[in-house]
Amino acid sequence: MSTFAHKLEKYATLAVRVGANVQQGQTVVVMAPVVAAELVRLVAVKAYEAGAKNVMVEWNDEELTRIKYKMAPMEAFHEYPMWKAQGLQELAENDAAFIQFYGPNPDLLKDVDPERVSTANKTASTALKGYRSQLMAHRASWTLMAYATPEWALKIFPDLSPEAALDALWERIFEATRVNADDPVEAWKEHNARLARTVSYLNEKRYKQLVYEASGTNLTVDLPEKHVWLGGAKENAKGIFFNPNLPTEEVFTMPHHDGVNGVVRSTKPLNHGGQLIDGFSLTFKDGKVVDFSADKGYEMLKRLLDTDEGARKLGEVALVPHESPISNTNLIFYNTLFDENASSHLALGQAYPVNLDGGTEMKEEELSQHGANSSLVHVDFMIGSADMNIDGITQDGVREPVFRAGNWALPV
Repeated sequence: MSTFAHKLEKYATLAVRVGANVQQGQTVVVMAPVVAAELVRLVAVKAYEAGAKNVMVEWNDEELTRIKYKMAPMEAFHEYPMWKAQGLQELAENDAAFIQFYGPNPDLLKDVDPERVSTANKTASTALKGYRSQLMAHRASWTLMAYATPEWALKIFPDLSPEAALDALWERIFEATRVNADDPVEAWKEHNARLARTVSYLNEKRYKQLVYEASGTNLTVDLPEKHVWLGGAKENAKGIFFNPNLPTEEVFTMPHHDGVNGVVRSTKPLNHGGQLIDGFSLTFKDGKVVDFSADKGYEMLKRLLDTDEGARKLGEVALVPHESPISNTNLIFYNTLFDENASSHLALGQAYPVNLDGGTEMKEEELSQHGANSSLVHVDFMIGSADMNIDGITQDGVREPVFRAGNWALPV
């Protein structure tokens, strides 16, 4: 077996044992691009070895996606196959585990009318709301992992040949997901334990507000009284631990939907719907974006913010140290899965109910009363940098350092 084949097999093992943590008798749903067939077959083998009852595969193809966006009539983007949406929701409600491989071409739809992209995104989000609510409440196990494609690789390494760029990207993926460790599963147990210590500290502190200061950023974020920090492995409704993202370096919680004020500037490009949004700033007042600008992708950003009322508010605040494995590569990945784990970030849109004590048992109205935002979208964007300072304001008004010069200032 070649070195690459061996690492790919270890990567498949991670997807099954650490990512989704497949259990005996469980149905496994794999979502992947058609070019990932070799990896998907390995995942199927590992899943059945773990006791899976059934492995279902949902294929996607970027070229077909592009053909549709270029040639289909506009009314096509107002339709979504409800049989698929209802089927996914039913699978999630019946304890299926979901494994998704993600490696889009950042420039796939750069010459497509943003109205088409935003319409399709909103249509899909509306249809898939029930399914996604199951995942965001961690009622089912799921994991999102990367798959290296030539188009994505050349975006990151434009000076290399296609073959060399692909090899380089795979190596970065393997490094970030600890595949290169002697025992990647054990390495992830240790990493999850480190993240859990930080989570425990922040949950004990119960800061009522975070204050962000950096070049182009001066932002205050109120935290709900019952907010909960999470990071690393999560627990599903049956008490099974899984890792929603591989890699992950973040700890995150919920902001109060009416308690965000000031200005924040992005520090990495955002690949949204096959188009890049870059160099953008958002101005918040009482939780809502009231002004914005972008060096690139302004129209796409505008349409994102106009998706619904909640799209102009925040649903997540996440902390990632500047000195961390993905950040230390000094690469921009043009892929949120990687870039958000190299940088502190925020998310526009839907909040995770798991970030509120008792939130998974609350209806939408009650969640809102406790400060949780509701939206059809959940879009992370990166704001971290080497000059970012973050302070926490305690319940009795004391201001304490959380980040200094982009890195943790906590005694953990």
